[in-house]
Formats: sequence, structure tokens, C-alpha cells
Amino acid sequence: MSNQSNKAQGVAEQIGGKIKEGVGKVIGNPTMQAEGEAKQIKGMAREESARAAERMKGKGQEVVGAIKNRVGAVIDNEELEAEGKLKEIEGEARQQANQPKH
Repeated sequence: MSNQSNKAQGVAEQIGGKIKEGVGKVIGNPTMQAEGEAKQIKGMAREESARAAERMKGKGQEVVGAIKNRVGAVIDNEELEAEGKLKEIEGEARQQANQPKH
């Protein structure tokens, strides 16, 4: 399963857990309420796991891009340098987009 679908599934679990917790409160069922809270926590963990994997991919892109950029500069290859810089920027953006929620 991709990180994007894991992230979406985590969010869906959180929403389902919130609903179950709310229903448990309304009908006075502490077991259902606790199950809803547990489902929310599981969803948050799944979402954060997917975000962490995306941050790692972004770091990898950034490192590969930085190397390519430097090699391009050393051998005076502007195209390689530009490709490297672009990959570096993409990696940084991927990391930024997947920061942990606060």
C-alpha cells in the first residue's frame, strides 16, 4: 500500500473512531467510547507512519539531488547541476509537506 493511501486510511480511521466515540458517549456505552478512542489513536499512528516514510523518501531525494548538483558543478555540466538542484528542492518539499501534525 502506498504512503498516500496509508495516510488517507489513517485519517479515515480517526474519523470513524471519533464517530464511534461520540455515539458511545451519547448512548452511554463506555466500551464503545473507548473503542472509538483506540481507533483514533490507531489512525493517528498509521498516518504518522506514512508521513515518516514520505519524509525519508524526501531526504533521499534531497541527498541524491545534492550529490548530482555538486558533481555537475565540479565537471561544469549545467544540465546535471540543474537536475540535481531540482531533485534537492523536490526532496525538501516532500519532507516539508509531511511534517508531523501538532
